[in-house]
Amino acid sequence: MTQIGKIRRLQQCATPDGKFVMLALDHRNNLRRSLNPADPDGVTYGQMVDFKQQVMAELAPKATAVLLDPEFGAAQCIAAGVIPGQVGLLVAVEATGYSDEPTARRSQILPGWSVAKVARMGAAGVKLLIYYHPEASNAAEQEALVYEVSQACRAHDIPLFLEPLSFSIDPAVKKVSPAERRAVVLETARRLTPAGADILKAEFPLDVAAEPDEARWAEACAELSAASAVPWVLLSAGVTFAQFERQAAIACQNGASGVLVGRAVWQGAADLPAAERGVFLRTTAAERMQRLTGIIGAYARPWNEVYPDAPKIIGEAWYKQY
Repeated sequence: MTQIGKIRRLQQCATPDGKFVMLALDHRNNLRRSLNPADPDGVTYGQMVDFKQQVMAELAPKATAVLLDPEFGAAQCIAAGVIPGQVGLLVAVEATGYSDEPTARRSQILPGWSVAKVARMGAAGVKLLIYYHPEASNAAEQEALVYEVSQACRAHDIPLFLEPLSFSIDPAVKKVSPAERRAVVLETARRLTPAGADILKAEFPLDVAAEPDEARWAEACAELSAASAVPWVLLSAGVTFAQFERQAAIACQNGASGVLVGRAVWQGAADLPAAERGVFLRTTAAERMQRLTGIIGAYARPWNEVYPDAPKIIGEAWYKQY
């Protein structure tokens, strides 16, 4: 981490002491399903944009940064003025979903979109979701995509927030089994973070439904901190807020630098009629963000502690080599 532009942008996404309280609303297909479970394809462009703008208007001021998609959220929320200027903006670069077989899921960049465009619109970070299993037949191809995107981020001096999502390579099983979850998440961090990620957006490193012992949770989070070459933040993966709150506390107590939380905070709003959403967002969802802010402030590891090579002193001719 020696690039001054990346450092500045990470500062824009964090608290003054280097901790992340970030809100994710880059959801596309699963948001359609939340807004209209009976007919997801019937959700209109306007309905998607309206929901994202309403959530941002109420909750973006509670976050250090927000994550939005280019199709329904990022430019639309900037134009509507619902993201405060002091709040960092991350923008997804990938197309939603995956192609190829479920046991060899392939991520791809959204056609017509790029790292260059994310940087040009004034964003503070690029987010890449990558479907990954270390033993999948296309693991090398997915690793190459991470490297390709990381090189583009380096060229544009913008940090890469990398979000690996695990999956099962057993065709009879959809999700990674509880027995292998920990090993897969840790090995993914070991392999992918050196490829150019600046921040790892990580799954909780074990299946908490199968492992109720919180001492084991702490051990797994500490192992993830050791495995990752970069600072990491916890994603919420659709769990309830009560579950995520406890996971966030243990993650931050064991090396995480904060959270990038989505549905655990705002999901209840998607289940409500449009006229009732504002009340939920201003009360329940805002309180959830406040609770997470307290946890992260008390326990999270500042991101800049993980980068001992970040420049503290700049020489007088630095701009000549920049």
